[in-house]
Formats: sequence, structure tokens, C-alpha cells
Amino acid sequence: MAKKMRTTEQRSIDPATQEMLIRADSLGIGTAFTRADDMAPCPIGADGMCCKHCGMGPCRLTKDGSVGICGATIDTIQARNLVRAIAAGSAAHSDHGRDMAFTLKAVANGEAEGYSLRDVAKLRTVAAKYDIPIEDRAPEEIANDLADLYIAQFGQQKGKIIPVSRAPQKRQKLWEEQGVIPRGVDREVVEALHRTHIGDDQDPEHLLQHAIRTALADGWGGSLMATDISDILFGTPAPVLGQANLGVLQADMVNVVVHGHEPTLSEMIVAASQDPEIIAYAQAAGAKGVNLSGICCTANEILMRQGIPAAGNFLQQELAIITGAVEAMVVDVQCIMQALVGLAGNFHTKIITTSPKVKIKGALHMQFDEHQAMTIAKNILKEAIDNFKNRGEISIPDVREDLIPGFSHEYINYMLGGSYRASFRPLNDAIMSGRIRGVAAIVGCNNPRSQHDYLHTYVTRELLKQDVLIVETGCGAIASAKQGLLLGEAGLDKVGPGLQEICETIGIPPVLHMGSCVDNTRILTVLTQMVEEGGLGDDIDQVPAVGLAPEWMSEKALSIGAYCVASGVYVIFGGTSPVRGMANKVTDSDAVAHYISAGWEEIYGGKLEFVVDPDEMIRRTLAHIDKKRAALKLPEYDPTRFGASGDSRMMELEDLPLAERQAAMYGAAS
Repeated sequence: MAKKMRTTEQRSIDPATQEMLIRADSLGIGTAFTRADDMAPCPIGADGMCCKHCGMGPCRLTKDGSVGICGATIDTIQARNLVRAIAAGSAAHSDHGRDMAFTLKAVANGEAEGYSLRDVAKLRTVAAKYDIPIEDRAPEEIANDLADLYIAQFGQQKGKIIPVSRAPQKRQKLWEEQGVIPRGVDREVVEALHRTHIGDDQDPEHLLQHAIRTALADGWGGSLMATDISDILFGTPAPVLGQANLGVLQADMVNVVVHGHEPTLSEMIVAASQDPEIIAYAQAAGAKGVNLSGICCTANEILMRQGIPAAGNFLQQELAIITGAVEAMVVDVQCIMQALVGLAGNFHTKIITTSPKVKIKGALHMQFDEHQAMTIAKNILKEAIDNFKNRGEISIPDVREDLIPGFSHEYINYMLGGSYRASFRPLNDAIMSGRIRGVAAIVGCNNPRSQHDYLHTYVTRELLKQDVLIVETGCGAIASAKQGLLLGEAGLDKVGPGLQEICETIGIPPVLHMGSCVDNTRILTVLTQMVEEGGLGDDIDQVPAVGLAPEWMSEKALSIGAYCVASGVYVIFGGTSPVRGMANKVTDSDAVAHYISAGWEEIYGGKLEFVVDPDEMIRRTLAHIDKKRAALKLPEYDPTRFGASGDSRMMELEDLPLAERQAAMYGAAS
């Protein structure tokens, strides 16, 4: 029986993606979308019922009451699989943080070519949080001490990692009581692997407590440090104008796409692409210059700091090459498909790997080293420029969208109060009054088993109608950008009346782009500042807020979800659950799924649930927000109370005669 293949429209809602999928089909080229249709997921592994942690298996538990060869139950196997996935995700993000710390150390000691300390104010602020002396000291001295402190957090064996001191005091006390404050980033990842080895930890709840500790080592450890250092080295993001989608590629320029996650490489390639030497080299090759764009979280890094356009999110990496217009795709770590090399063989594109941790057979490897950063970046660009002459037929979709990215928590603080009154008070007041019903963080990956970008943007649009302020990171943010939701004018006709007033008054989009996937720590910082500002409880679990990952696919997403739960956030993942087990099959056993929801909620105030239906995601989000509003004794959400003030109301009044306008304004005020 032939497999059912989805139509182009069923595969993606994005017109540029649809155009390239049609081109791929006409050329007989497969993509992640066609491979997802061809390959059915293993139902046993997908539901967490398979264990392959030793040589006696793999053991497949498909019947009620069955156990593995060692006697492991379905609950133990599910818990072990989840812990290992969270450990891998935590390791990926935290290793990024480690590399950033080493780069900061090199810059502080004048050993990193082309880099500088761009945000000395943030350097001083962060250092002061850890009691590093800052008065009468050079920025390089402070940076060296901060780098040493951060590097020490990875190998520390006892005590607790120091960044957790930035969480709300009540939350820190809870973690202390539960014994889940990470001792050292590496220690928790190693212990997670040890505990899940054959014959070790066999109590599912005990295993899942360590999952929390391992995830916290990421969210309040490695990822938080990575964000701090990126801001210090490359500048703390503030709003800039950018563009997104495949239409940012240019026919008359050398197109270089950077893809991955580490900004040390991409920021230096940005600088090198603007060097007169490189521009002249490109012009000598017959191009107008070098056109740089990004894919995935590298796109977010250079987009929010430099305004460099985003060619797309995770599922568009192959499609960028299918345009035929990309001279080189330069990759570092994470979310890079091995299929790129084979795909590039159909075109002239060179796949260039740069990290000592990542090689792909058949790709050109040009290892990046921060100590010779500018030299290597120029060599990479020259490799791409030399390839310009080999370009064949090109087909670039004429689809792109403007956006305003760069809403760091520092800028949100500033935009709400200005230089001298920076404060989260206006945001808290807007939630307390009901103009903003609550906050939702919509983050995460794309997954080719769902309709590309649909879940991200559908959930976003529906929550905006309900006066929910949205913050986004990662591939989810790029999805919204391509739909025009990251522009200020989107607040005029796509959101509820209360949120519309806020967007008009402050001059912000209803969806705030907060960065790459490691920058989810910015969201935790915002929630912490909201708590500290007062009026919304004394811990994160009391804030009317929800986290969603509608199209998740990576182990990093599971780590993010777990550390957000531990911080007190209700987290909803789209798609099927990796710990569903035999639920809805031959038994009602769902102990692990129940524990990460009700069990974690009882302990931490946050819970993790997997929901397939987007309307159910929205219903649960709003129900949770309203429940938290009620617990805080805030006014019940009522959209009819708002919408007759702000810019829209003033525009209506401008058409009235003076006497009527004054009566309307002052009469309403009285």
C-alpha cells in the first residue's frame, strides 16, 4: 500500500517554503518533509516503551505488566529515557555557555582576534551580582574574573552553581528544600547518565527529581551564562529593523548562510563581510558584494544585534540551498541536518563545517578558532566568493517580511520607564488591571511531522486576540516574523482591545522577539523581575504566565521545558508525548506522565504536559492564566472594559468639533 503524501500546503503554511518544496519535487530532490512522510515513527520508541541502555536488549514493553530483561518496569524505562534526553539537551546548551566563557577569557586577555567588550555596562552589572569588584578596575580585569567564575561553574563538584542566586528568593528556598540546586553543570549531566545505567536508579520519581536538577544546570546555569557573555561581547540587543524568509537571498550578490547556534562565529563573519577587502574580492568575482543571512538560532543571534536578515528557521535549511543561490552554508553546532551535504551535491553550494565538535562527511571543514577569528572568517568568505562563478539556475522566492527583533529584558525594562525610571511596574500594572490578561512564551523548534509554522502562528494569533502578551525565541520567533507579527502595526488589528492599548501607548509589537533558544533565560529573568516589582505574588509560579513549545523536536526543548517547570511555569508541548507509554493502548499506566504534570506541579508549581490539539493548548493556557489571576484576586478578565483609549481613541476624537471633542474627553474622564 502506497504511503499517503501530504500536499505542499499541508506541509507548510509559509509561501516561500511551499514554492521551494514544489521546486524540490520538480527536481526530484527529497527534503525533511518528504522523508517525514516516507518514514513512520517507531510507535514503541515514540511512546517511550523501548529500552536499549544495555546489551541484553533492546527491550520492548508492549503488553500490560511486561518488564525488561533486567526487570525494569515501563515507568522506570520512561523516566530513564526522559532523564537522558534532558541531560543531552542540557549538555548541548551548557557546552555552548562553556565555549562562550572561554571566549570571554580570551578577549579579556587580548588573545581573541577581532573581538572586544561591547557592553561594559552589562559586564559591570553582572559582575556586581556576584560580588566581583568593579570600582576603579579596567573592563578587561572584570571580564577576566567573571570568565573564571563562570568557567568554574562547569567543573564544580560541591556546593551550588552561583547563577541560581538570581532566581526569586522563595524559589531558591524551594530548590534548597528539594535538594535540586545544581552542584556543577558537568556533574549533574554525568550523574544523569550514571543514574540511568543498567542496574542503577530504579525509582521513577527519584530519577525525575534529578532530571529537574540537570535541567536547572542548563536554565539557571549554562544557558544563562551564555546569554550574559553574548551580550557583553556582542552587545545587549535593542530593537532593530530586520527581514525574514528566503526572499532575503539576493541574485546579484554572493549569498552566505550561517546556520547553527554559536554567535562567536557568526558575529565575526558579519564583521568580515563588511570589510573593504572582502567587498572588493566579491566585486572582482562579478558580484556586488557579500549578502549574509541566517538559519535557525544563529539567525536570531545576528538578527537581533546586527539586523542581518533571517533566511528562515530549522525546516528551511534545505530549502535555502534549493534556491540555487547559496554559495556557502557555514555551520557550527546543533540542528544541522546531515542531509545538507547530499542535497548540496545537486547544486553548487558548499557546506562548510567550523566546529571541532561537528564534522559532516563530505563537507569542507574550516575549523574556527577565536584566537584567529577574523583571519578564518575572511578565508571562509573567500571560499564562498570563489564559488560564485559556479552558480547555475536560481529560483529565489519573492517572499520576505519586515520585523522588529531585539527585545532583551534590559530593553523591556527601559521601554516601560525610560532611562531614569526603567521599571517593570507598567507591565505589572497592565496585568493587574486586566489590559493584559497574561503572558505566554512561545518557543522551540519546527517538526516536519506537523504543518511547518502552523502551530506556532495559530496559537500566537489566537492568544493575541485574548489580550495575552507574547514573547518568543528561537524558530518560533522566526515563524511569527514571517507572518508579520513582529511589527508594531500588527498590534492595531490582530490583538484584543486591552493589549492594543498597551502596544499603541508603548510603541511595541504584540509579539516580542527575545532571541535564540539559549535566550529563554531572558524570559526567566523577566518573570523574576515581575515578581520583584510586586503585585503579582512573591514567586514565578504565581504570575499569570504559560510556556508553549508547539512544534518541539529536540532534546534541548525537553531541558528547557523541565527548567521552566522547576522555575514554576506551566509548560505545554505540542505533539505526542515521549512518556506516553501504554496510555490509551492496553493499559491505563501513565505514572510518569502524571508525575511530570500533577507531581511536579505539587512540588514546584509548574507542570509539563503534551497536547496535540492547538485549540486545547489555547484553552488550557487561558484557563491557567485566569486561575492565576483569580488566586491573586485580580479583576476577572473583561475585554469590554478597554479599547476606548490610546491612539485609536484619539484618532476618532480628532474628527469631532472642538466642543464635542472636549466633552468626550473630559466628560469620560469625570
